[in-house]
Amino acid sequence: MDGRRQLGEFLRTRRAQVSPEELGVRTYGDQRRVPGLRREELALLAGVSASYYARLEQGLSVNASPQVLEAIATALRLNEAERRHLHRLAAGSQGRPAGRRAAPERAGEAARQLMRTLADVPAVMLGRSSDVLAWSPAGHALFAGHLDPDGPDRPGRRPNMARLVFLDEHTRELYEDWPAKARTVVGTLRAASGRFPHDPAIAALVGELSVHSPEFARLWAGHRVKSGDSEVYRMRHPLVGAMTVTQQALRTGSGQVVVIATTEAGSPSQAAMTLLAHTAATQRHGAQAPAEQPRLPALPE
Repeated sequence: MDGRRQLGEFLRTRRAQVSPEELGVRTYGDQRRVPGLRREELALLAGVSASYYARLEQGLSVNASPQVLEAIATALRLNEAERRHLHRLAAGSQGRPAGRRAAPERAGEAARQLMRTLADVPAVMLGRSSDVLAWSPAGHALFAGHLDPDGPDRPGRRPNMARLVFLDEHTRELYEDWPAKARTVVGTLRAASGRFPHDPAIAALVGELSVHSPEFARLWAGHRVKSGDSEVYRMRHPLVGAMTVTQQALRTGSGQVVVIATTEAGSPSQAAMTLLAHTAATQRHGAQAPAEQPRLPALPE
């Protein structure tokens, strides 16, 4: 992805989403041809020249200081996740770092140990572009029980959570409030594009989803950013019914994310989740059970 273009699009989109009235900017009843703030108004609020801000939006200035970025973020009323995204976009706009192309992501032995430890807990490890690198048996049963459980072990054919949310009917039906889940997925992917601006897998995924999902294209154009640390969803699982599930994202040092699903202790949702985990364990153990040995005929007495 072009870091300069991303930075300009983010600033223009967020500027259009802020009304002059909510910031106390006088409009004197003039006819405004564009929604939101004008460039000159935002520049004034941020304490920079209008020409400098215009160059920043146009991708012609790539050396904005952290202080200037913070002033712009304050003027746009960005939240913490959006502020971090702005700083990352500005850093990414300074050019692609030299070096070899990143190796394909994979789940290391430590990640596999974690998934084995969390066998009865719904857990999924996601890569930078939301590819499923590993999942616990309960995680597979909750999020994608209709898919091959060995899918994460096959690079190039791994399930992708963003793709599933927008293009897979089973996954769409898992969420009672699917639009809320869709917004979170797009906001998280937008944040990842700022954190890894030169990742070809993210660019390819965004292109694919923009073509095949008008809903994704509309949400992506909004430039909303989400940290995705913790969200509560009402899920409708085909095996165990309705559950209220908290999905918590734990980030690793390498940029991968472990999503763990939990339920309230003693609730009907916990009972349903326990049943789902038990079903997944039973199926797993049944698949691993050795074949029954043929019995030898009894010897004559």
